[in-house]
Amino acid sequence: MHLPSSHGKVAGHSFPHTVVTIHRLSDLSDPSLSPPLWRQLQLTAQALAAIRAGTSGSVAFEAVEPALRPGVQALGFQVLRRLGRAEALRRHLAKRTPPPPADALLCAALALAWDPASSPYEPFTLVDQAVEAAKRNPTTRAQASFINACLRRFLRERDELVAATEHEPVAQWNHPRWWIERLRRDHPREWQRVLAADNQQAPMTLRVNRRKTSVASYLLALKQAGQEGRPVGADGVQLMQARPVLQLPGFAAGEVSVQDAAAQLAASLLIDGLTGRGQGTPPLRVLDACAAPGGKTAHLLERAGDMPIEVTALEVDAVRSRRIDDTLARLDLRALVVVADAGRPGTWWDGRPYDAILLDAPCTASGIVRRHPDVRWLRRESDTAQLALQQAMLLASLWPLVRPGGRLLYCTCSVFREEGSHQIDAFLAHNTDARLLPSPGHLLPQSAGNARAVPDNPLGDHDGFFYALLEKSAR
Repeated sequence: MHLPSSHGKVAGHSFPHTVVTIHRLSDLSDPSLSPPLWRQLQLTAQALAAIRAGTSGSVAFEAVEPALRPGVQALGFQVLRRLGRAEALRRHLAKRTPPPPADALLCAALALAWDPASSPYEPFTLVDQAVEAAKRNPTTRAQASFINACLRRFLRERDELVAATEHEPVAQWNHPRWWIERLRRDHPREWQRVLAADNQQAPMTLRVNRRKTSVASYLLALKQAGQEGRPVGADGVQLMQARPVLQLPGFAAGEVSVQDAAAQLAASLLIDGLTGRGQGTPPLRVLDACAAPGGKTAHLLERAGDMPIEVTALEVDAVRSRRIDDTLARLDLRALVVVADAGRPGTWWDGRPYDAILLDAPCTASGIVRRHPDVRWLRRESDTAQLALQQAMLLASLWPLVRPGGRLLYCTCSVFREEGSHQIDAFLAHNTDARLLPSPGHLLPQSAGNARAVPDNPLGDHDGFFYALLEKSAR
């Protein structure tokens, strides 16, 4: 998966590989930095209504005009991280669910107001501006009095209403009930920590291009630019504060890319053990089977260094494939970009086996909820099984393309076992020529708010991921 600050293919959704600068929530109350709050609430509610109707958050927030987008996205992300509680409160306040536009505005206001300690505004201000937002929008004007009554009652009875929802799992954890139950089953000792981490803001992590600089040199460049970071993993730097990419030293020159620390493991896992080829041998043939927007393709080339390597980047979507070209151009790297379906090798494969294949398979994206808080509300319980079938098909289609003694790295940005360990167990049971090499397996999200996990973790604060490195037996 290649996402803003991380990685990305999520089945059914396309996430841009640009980093949107999000205002600190504390800045949103400064009139010099933001438009009227009622307007931001209108746009936040519109985005929420679109997400509820099945639109990805990336698309919903990109529909907001650029000048207003940072503030609206900041509010929208907080709403999505508290939506379970907001919907529970709304059920206590209203016997019937109002029309979708009004319900989105009401729930957005409740999500922002229910916990004063984390709210960007005073509750009375939020209520006043939410009612103003309702009055100024033709689609919600008829429900303005209803919204006003619900929110005024909430202000009067806040403690009792919050207490009434405290033991509802969806309100407590702000995830769908099926998601909570699946996590509890898949990770019985860690599920609560994963859910808590999902509701935290993810950091901005960079991948240093070792062809152009080093982690130590880049940390020095950051310091000279008045920015702070710390090393994570082999090639990563985690920023203490997110920045627009064009404010990062060396970004335009291709010295760094935005990529989550867990996503950065793919390149080293796949090719580090295959670097022992002598002079005069053919270049290492590598396939990135689901490559857009090109972050892992680029990292493979960066990490190969002087080792002869030929990388083919495969992407089924012609529009998304152009982002691979853009990524490689900025980094001054070369790969063969092919628009084709990885599950149908007969339409694109030249018959020559690959030394290594990276399969970053489409998945539920259940490991990257911190960066895309809409995912939990977009997914349906049945999606996991459908995606698992697609993952199994891709594994079966690509395995014959690996040379004897070669490798295939299967990965997803999912924490669900059906898309990770269960998938690989089934594959190994049906492919006796495959063996599992040492692999990270399930990497669960780590949040800086979890003091137990992050300080001593070499990857620092990272997303959820699954890795399985498979080797084909030599004949």
